[in-house]
Amino acid sequence: MNAARTAAVKFAVEVIIFPVSDVERALRFYVDKVGFALDVDYSPNDAFRVVQLTPPGSSCSIQIGKGAHRRACGIPSERLSRRYRP
Repeated sequence: MNAARTAAVKFAVEVIIFPVSDVERALRFYVDKVGFALDVDYSPNDAFRVVQLTPPGSSCSIQIGKGAHRRACGIPSERLSRRYRP
């Protein structure tokens, strides 16, 4: 393979989704206590809300919210439960 034609692929994690049971409480914790910047707080209706926060100096954000996840907070998927069962 010709080295001049080989391109390096750069992977980066840009967003991590954290399921939370109380969006407002988590938002206040990450902004007021930890110092994350609030990037997005979007709620078109009472059933859906997405909040994106970024730690200072980071290029990776977290998203919390409601209505976007199929599972309740703390409930792993069935596939993960079977795979990592003790």
